Amino acid sequence: MISSEPVVKVGIIENYREVRGVLLEKFKIARDVIVTGEFVAKIVGGEVVLYGGKDIELLRGKDIIFSPMNGGKFTLNDVVFGINFHWERKEDQTFEGALRLAVHGNEKLTAINEISVEKYLASVISSEMSATAPVELLQAHAITSRSWLVAMLEMKKKFSTVGIPSQRSFQTEDEVIRWYDREDHDIFDVCADDHCQRYQGISKIISPAAQQAINDTNGVFLVHNNEICDARFYKACGGLTELFENAWANTPIPYLSSVSDTRKEHTYIQTEEQAEQWILSSPDAFCNTTDGNILRQILPSFDQETTDFYRWKVEYSRQELSELVHQKSGIDFGIVQDLIPMERGPSARITRLKIVGSKKTLIVGKELEIRRWLSRSHLYSSAFVVKKKDDTFVLHGAGWGHGVGLCQIGAAVMAVEGFRAEEIVQHYFRNAELKKLY
Repeated sequence: MISSEPVVKVGIIENYREVRGVLLEKFKIARDVIVTGEFVAKIVGGEVVLYGGKDIELLRGKDIIFSPMNGGKFTLNDVVFGINFHWERKEDQTFEGALRLAVHGNEKLTAINEISVEKYLASVISSEMSATAPVELLQAHAITSRSWLVAMLEMKKKFSTVGIPSQRSFQTEDEVIRWYDREDHDIFDVCADDHCQRYQGISKIISPAAQQAINDTNGVFLVHNNEICDARFYKACGGLTELFENAWANTPIPYLSSVSDTRKEHTYIQTEEQAEQWILSSPDAFCNTTDGNILRQILPSFDQETTDFYRWKVEYSRQELSELVHQKSGIDFGIVQDLIPMERGPSARITRLKIVGSKKTLIVGKELEIRRWLSRSHLYSSAFVVKKKDDTFVLHGAGWGHGVGLCQIGAAVMAVEGFRAEEIVQHYFRNAELKKLY
């Protein structure tokens, strides 16, 4: 395991033809070249070409590294976040640390921020949570995010997974099973979006409470069997958390088991009848809250737009659903006649769904692929039951996200109710312990 604080490479912008920004402090880009102010970077002849004010060319090469003279603050224009999710948007964002601009793939530009783990975490906590969130939640999230990040860095080093595509597929004539992870980031460690951890630099106000949570948990990790835990998180479990293997690789992880998001255990879902009863009801759970004061404290403003996270409903006409599935899957099912759950996890999330069409019948999984095929962005989760009425499909669902690991809204309610950070993380990550490693 690690003994000192690592530096993380964060991919802020990917696959742009042009990157614009402002260097708010002095940076060194070559041995004797110091730059500041507005800049534009473009791809010309397979190289990055950097222009300063009045389109003066400053430097060109396969990549350009901006080394900070002091703290290293810079702004990047038109950064897209929430990519392909229902809250996708674009904004200017400000960062600190080193900046690298590199040519990647199809002659597209990638902007990478190199920053220490603890500074990175201060932004993640502020980006994922409101700055006014309870301190015990901020501490719990700091421990979780730190563990996930460094576990990923350690795994990348251990197994040399650089360049391996993130999509995993098992496909036959009758079945498509896919899941996605993060190992395709071959020139940086993590992306800045929800696919990894939401990171928006110092654009969001990092409150004294958020920074204090980082300081108070500095170097503290969730550990299992002398390895840092791959600690996943999401918005709301819907009352029961999910098994790791139902969202990603088919390898059970002891600390990513299914837990009941309440003080007492619920019955875990084993049958379709139980799934329907569970989803169509509103059982007690930490994340079953409509308390606006709590939600305003813990969710950034754009996440507050989503209010039906615990139980939700989506309706499609038969024609609309058929066109949507064709568009998102690339497979012509004809007219969709039925959606049949074939397997569910203990949280009621569907892991294999049969789509019955007039031209084609096929089983799709895992949970994220199901969510992608049945929504213009993503369904909130794959925990849903289907009701057909006349020519309409109604999906009644539970939870927001994959459901594996820490439930952010549930953890927030636990913090408000007086649980300590250690109790919160050990509620969601069973069989894990806390250790200070640096």
